[in-house]
Amino acid sequence: MIRRRPPALWSLLAAILLLHALTALPTEMARMSWQAWALPAPELLALLLAALAVGRSVAGTALRVLVTAVLGAVTVLKVADLAMMESLGRRFNPVGDLPLLDASVRLIAGSLGKPAAVAAVLGAIVLIVLIFVGLWWAMGRVLRQAPHSLWRRRSVLAGAVVLVVAMIAAPPRGVEALTPATSTYAIQRAQLAARTLTELRRFRADVGHEALAVLDDPLGLIDRDVLVIFLESYGRTSFDTAFFADLHLQTLARAEDQLTAQGVATASGFLTSPTHGGQSWLAHATLANGLRIDDQTRYQAAIVSGRKTLYHHAADAGFRTAAVMPAIVRPWPEALTMGFQRILAFPDLGYEGLPFNWVTMPDQFTLAATDRLLREGDDPRRLFAQIALISSHAPWTPVPRMLPWEDLGDGTEFDAMSQEGDPPNVVWRDRDRVRAQYRDSVDYTLQAALDYALRQGEDPPLILLVGDHQAATSIGLDERREVPLHVIGPPHLVARTAAWGLTKGLIPAPGSPARPMEDLRDLFLRNFSGAGDVPPS
Repeated sequence: MIRRRPPALWSLLAAILLLHALTALPTEMARMSWQAWALPAPELLALLLAALAVGRSVAGTALRVLVTAVLGAVTVLKVADLAMMESLGRRFNPVGDLPLLDASVRLIAGSLGKPAAVAAVLGAIVLIVLIFVGLWWAMGRVLRQAPHSLWRRRSVLAGAVVLVVAMIAAPPRGVEALTPATSTYAIQRAQLAARTLTELRRFRADVGHEALAVLDDPLGLIDRDVLVIFLESYGRTSFDTAFFADLHLQTLARAEDQLTAQGVATASGFLTSPTHGGQSWLAHATLANGLRIDDQTRYQAAIVSGRKTLYHHAADAGFRTAAVMPAIVRPWPEALTMGFQRILAFPDLGYEGLPFNWVTMPDQFTLAATDRLLREGDDPRRLFAQIALISSHAPWTPVPRMLPWEDLGDGTEFDAMSQEGDPPNVVWRDRDRVRAQYRDSVDYTLQAALDYALRQGEDPPLILLVGDHQAATSIGLDERREVPLHVIGPPHLVARTAAWGLTKGLIPAPGSPARPMEDLRDLFLRNFSGAGDVPPS
């Protein structure tokens, strides 16, 4: 006759397995394997020992509430982290991302439809409820198994100590398993939340000093489209380091002569970027917000602060606002808080060609897609767009070449170029060769942007070409965080930037000082809003 185990034993095993699964749950999909659950986490041993020590008592109830609340919250954060990494490519910030839930739901609804958005919300709610209910039940079941006598409790404690010692002595997996990953994760998430809250308070204090909350006829002096075009890794080294300047200054001088011949005005100077060597989005956010945003925590604070960006002001003035971001290959819910009414990411631009390693498409195609998707059509409203050009982004190989604009097609015309030359792992063995590739890719980006400006004819949009940051010092040979600014457009609009300290033309005067990038938003709003004379800067 087969003796069946009592139901109480099966429920106890189920409770321990649930606690084990939640405490051992990895924070990255890459670690999601059977090895991750091979041995219990030290947090599991700690809470089981605590449960056996207090049993069914007032202290036991308090422990049950504490474990359910804390481990439940940590588990929800882990699940959110896993989901964010898979969908958006970054971790979940509880302070910075919770206010974006509405934007995320709207993004899902816009991409997959309202039923999918509703299903996602309901699924998340059900999962959260199941986590907390499961923890409450599991802890209650474990607490009921606590021995009644002190002698038995001491025996259990002794056995647990032997178990921990045995796990420590079982190399190498045992030592790794005892790393308190869940506790460390919880502490790190709490520290991140605290840093973000602190930065958010500082950011909102800065926002409280907003001098341009109310504008007289905002941007009313602009009678055409405005394009803010960021040039990746375009820094002052293109003007001050001979290895780069010998080529880049020729390209700029040639384009300046051509633009002048068409009656298009130009003015140039330098800005101080908040970043160096990477993290272009910090420069984008700094210019848009008019406040220095020099790290990811402050960036998250900016997103949820309610600060009116340059693009919010443009939308208030009746412009259509848009962001053209060919490097964005995942959903980007933050954009809905930045003042952009339309987002054109990589999938939206119609590029069917092969990538240039990390670079999804050549800059010439990005600019042509901007005209095709945003500037051509029947909408009478003016456009105010941010465009990110990325061909000069590392690894700088292969370097595209300009094609006749009418021959771009769907981008497959670039396929042969995308396969030319050596791959990055070969090019990067020689630092001088990397610098040459960087020089050539920046020159291509300049050619694309300036040729695009030339194509606009005698009635061009107002274009701001802005470097986002210098390349890493080892590549760009310049430690400064200074980047160029070129204003291109009709003379009557370019003249209104006289107070910005710019030099006429595309090549700033040698030794020109750099102005903080965060000044540009307010300068732009002051000099192009209202009527009459140019307001003071």
